[in-house]
Amino acid sequence: MFSKCQSTKFTISGTEKIRRGGKHPKSAPSEYALQLLEKQKARYTYGLTEKQFGNYARAVRVRQGGDHSTLLFKKLESRLDNIVYHLGLVNSRQAARQVVTHGHIMLNDKRVRIPSILLKIGDTVKLRPASQNKGIFANLDEKVQGRQTPDWLSFDVETATGAVKGEPVKGQNEANIDFSSILEFYSR
Repeated sequence: MFSKCQSTKFTISGTEKIRRGGKHPKSAPSEYALQLLEKQKARYTYGLTEKQFGNYARAVRVRQGGDHSTLLFKKLESRLDNIVYHLGLVNSRQAARQVVTHGHIMLNDKRVRIPSILLKIGDTVKLRPASQNKGIFANLDEKVQGRQTPDWLSFDVETATGAVKGEPVKGQNEANIDFSSILEFYSR
């Protein structure tokens, strides 16, 4: 896992240009192509398979009431692996997924290995005591120092414990993803 590949710039760099082969003139991308690119950008940002991402989109679309694009955003942001990433315990979402899968994270004082668990307000996330001295978590206080935790999360460096204080707020994520376009893609 290369950290330079986890940036928003890298994720969207290939999606800005849609090229045709040969010497054909470039034309504007179709609406379907734009929606597909938005979906792929979100899917790669959150590190989900096509099936997982489709399940989230379908679950949100069937739900009655509310802004569906905001609901999709909140579901994706409140995954355990995403919260571990936002707390600054690791440098990428893929690393967060691996850390959870290897059992280094405790959710509400229970060891978990499922990165897709959706967290609620009041849930606490912390490093397993046996894992605090492992190489990836060594000097955690130095790693977290420059990191900005979202307002809806809190993190205590001394105990390596984070808590969910509220719901994810749209606009605080680093990738500019149009979730309504993604839902239009799945409504076809």
